[in-house]
Amino acid sequence: MPTRFIDRPSVAAALVIGGFVLLTGIIFSWSFIAARGSDDTISVTGSAKVAVKADQAKWTIEAYRPALQSELNSAYAQVASDIVAVKSYLVSQGVPAEAITTNTITADQDWSSSNNGGPTRYRVHQEITVASADVEKVQALAQNVTTLIARGYSISPRQPEFYVSNLPELRVSLLGEAIADAKVRAQEIAKSGGSSVGKIKSASSGVVQVMAPNSTNVEDYGSYDTLTVDKEVSVTARATFIVR
Repeated sequence: MPTRFIDRPSVAAALVIGGFVLLTGIIFSWSFIAARGSDDTISVTGSAKVAVKADQAKWTIEAYRPALQSELNSAYAQVASDIVAVKSYLVSQGVPAEAITTNTITADQDWSSSNNGGPTRYRVHQEITVASADVEKVQALAQNVTTLIARGYSISPRQPEFYVSNLPELRVSLLGEAIADAKVRAQEIAKSGGSSVGKIKSASSGVVQVMAPNSTNVEDYGSYDTLTVDKEVSVTARATFIVR
């Protein structure tokens, strides 16, 4: 009877392959079980917006006079006189005196004249600011500022600014609506795949956009339009829901 020789390298290779197959099967089984055991989720962005009117207004008027070094005292007096006249006018138009503030009168050197070899010139200026909840009055005064200019005052009116004082409260209520909108969107997506949406798993809020009506000027870090009385406040929210 002939002697049979066992090929030891072949046996070793077979054992290695067999072990690899077994290990692969274990890993696959564990992955399958883990996947089955975890919740399927869907993440959707929702949004909400509301039309509001500004309830706070701010308007600044600058009185100024250019002057040479020798004319500074006179320029200071003229600017101070203009500020007094502007304040008197505002009060006469129904603006409460306590709603009006003035900053310090200053003189800034005009470096362009010095650089050109001319005499040193200065710009003496002071600002007077109205801060009021009477938005309509401030808006009307700003639109008729030519009345002051026509009286000969050397002034530079700024664009009035309009704000929404209850923005933090608006943001909270809009976030709730944005989450609800996200759930509706998630339900539609899940329905198309034969699933349904369960509880919310996590949520994060986006930035607040305060824009003029029908504006598309959104910013990554939020925006705040101060030029219009009528505004639209919008908020986005990212929500993750469990899918059943």
